[in-house]
Amino acid sequence: MSSHYTKAVMDPSGFVLLSDQIPQIIQEIRYFSTYNFIGDRIDGYEEPCAVLTREAARALKSVSNEMIVRGFRLKVFDAYRPACAVKHFVLWGIEDQDIRMKPYFYPGLEKQELFAKGYIAKLSSHSRGSTVDLTLLDMKTGKEVDMGSPFDFFGEISHPDCRSVTEEQYANRMMLQKVMVRNGFKPLDCEWWHFTLEGEPYPDTYFEFPVSSEYLRK
Repeated sequence: MSSHYTKAVMDPSGFVLLSDQIPQIIQEIRYFSTYNFIGDRIDGYEEPCAVLTREAARALKSVSNEMIVRGFRLKVFDAYRPACAVKHFVLWGIEDQDIRMKPYFYPGLEKQELFAKGYIAKLSSHSRGSTVDLTLLDMKTGKEVDMGSPFDFFGEISHPDCRSVTEEQYANRMMLQKVMVRNGFKPLDCEWWHFTLEGEPYPDTYFEFPVSSEYLRK
């Protein structure tokens, strides 16, 4: 693993602010807030802004353009995630007895199962900068599209192919997935909201710089 930690890890030069590329995007950066599965702001999130590699942002702009024509805006919960944030997750999973957010995010699982079942990774694709967690917002109602489970809800109901959701909820998931895949992203089998750019520019590099517009503009 250490071989991936090169000098480039603190270098944000291949990254952009998503709001600069896609002004219509809605952002609710959950790991900057305390409303997440840990219940605290996560290490490395200095600003509630979504950051992505230039290539992933370009592909996501195509997704956004297509969805706007259909009457939807993209709502992003997380994008680039510093390696120190992932470390925060791992230490919480191993050492911390705190389970205050369990009723909201993992009611049917023990904390240790979150890693074993693949909901939390010890090395996250998010730290490579081309992975995004998102949903759709209906421009008519101003509300999130009903996907059958909330973002970061850990359980089988969040698997994209879960059929215990309603037909409409399943169709909504598939609508998001199809447009993301058509524009070069690959889905994850246990989270309907998670997509990684195929042919991502940094497949072996785990970045460490903070989520911060100021840092990006240095």
